[in-house]
Amino acid sequence: MEAIERRHWSKLNRIEAGKRPAEERVRDFREIYLEYAAEEAVMLEAQRCLECKEPSCESACPLGNRIREWLQLASEGKFLEAAAVSRETSNLPEICGRVCPQDRLCEEGCILVQKREPVSIGAIERFINEYAFRVEGLPRMELPPPSGFRVAVVGSGPAGLACADELARMGHRVKVFEAWPAPGGLLVYGIPGFKLEKHVVERRIQYLETLGVRFVCNTRIGGDRSIEDLFREGYHAVFLGTGSQKAKNPHIEGDHLTGVLEALPFLIRNNTEPKDLPPGFPARDDLTGKRVVVLGGGDTAMDCLRTSVRLGAAKVTCVYRRDEENMPGSRREVKSAKEEGVEFHWLTAPVKFLGDEAGKVRAIECVQMVLGEPDKDGRRKPIEVKGSNYLIETDMVIMAFGFDASPVEGEDASKLKTNKWGNYEVDRVKMTSWPGVFAGGDIVRGADLVVTAIKDGREAARGIHDYLRGLPKLGERKADRLAAQRGQV
Repeated sequence: MEAIERRHWSKLNRIEAGKRPAEERVRDFREIYLEYAAEEAVMLEAQRCLECKEPSCESACPLGNRIREWLQLASEGKFLEAAAVSRETSNLPEICGRVCPQDRLCEEGCILVQKREPVSIGAIERFINEYAFRVEGLPRMELPPPSGFRVAVVGSGPAGLACADELARMGHRVKVFEAWPAPGGLLVYGIPGFKLEKHVVERRIQYLETLGVRFVCNTRIGGDRSIEDLFREGYHAVFLGTGSQKAKNPHIEGDHLTGVLEALPFLIRNNTEPKDLPPGFPARDDLTGKRVVVLGGGDTAMDCLRTSVRLGAAKVTCVYRRDEENMPGSRREVKSAKEEGVEFHWLTAPVKFLGDEAGKVRAIECVQMVLGEPDKDGRRKPIEVKGSNYLIETDMVIMAFGFDASPVEGEDASKLKTNKWGNYEVDRVKMTSWPGVFAGGDIVRGADLVVTAIKDGREAARGIHDYLRGLPKLGERKADRLAAQRGQV
């Protein structure tokens, strides 16, 4: 394709890929953002990039993606080359293009925000990678000779997938252990289809299988097997990417009432195909005509709100104790939720849940808040307004206050040190206090982003590779085993 002559496109308005109308998208769980329909639109939008000498979009990206480089290639219609560049620094670029909060990362760092809309970095990242899949199919990698080392990856979320990808490309044999029936972790079980459709994750799993990565599902490390078992079975290193899935729920009076739910189980059963759920898992909720209140202001809360709308709820309300400016979630998600009819009660906190005679929640008593002075982290602390209590009638409450770490159960705490929040402590190469055991993603950081989990998985893979190179070579290990069998060592 011939490159379009470069003009002063940075002065033009942003060219959006588009978004399905709210009245249409609330009737299904398909992705709401559209892919660019015209290649020329991608080229023109990419030409808005000013090609900064020190691009702040790249420094704002946790992966340090070479955004300027693939934007320039895209502006010239070299979409395959652009996709190849994006894959060099990201193991899941087509997924990051969909779920990353670009409005808080690369696009917020774009210098154009000083005068107009930033370049549509996320939409272009998605386009170039989907284009490459359509034209070339699954990426083909030339793998090095087998190293003879085996690595177990525990958890198939973004950290585990990135780690497995890197290790396989280094020549190591990798097996991924997943507790759920399908691989993908958070990407399948935690993120709704209207943000990330499951087939996108399944395609990435297929790619990893072409590299020789093997997935073992319905297997919980810490239950079905221990970490010690993995070493006894011949694995030379272990990566832990078990995430943060334990609900962070402060006690609120009445939280025992029927209809007061935790966010993650609600999202799992309502956004996952029955075939990918364990036997006996609760069926999808029918919220037709119901009133739903979600407590929290992060992306998980937005997912619960928008899922409730799609399940037929008559009224969906978000209650958050800070204002919109100080909420932790993506502004893009809040905007989509508003478009889909969600009502927001900012500067509002729950006091207690009220139930009916049958023990079912019927209302929430709330209190209004004001923001006081910033705390030690720089966030303004919410302060209760005395006498401002009021009721919100509801049929269901979903608590989305965040998550705590999910460490491997049953392991000796002296071997795997954790911090005061229960997250694994790791060194600069992501190795834990147990030699040969590495960790990354939410289990180390606390609940964070897909892109930071990928970063940790990549860094851990390099650490594992260096660790394995320090072990005896394969021939020496075989000789040692034979000698041991003969009683010589």
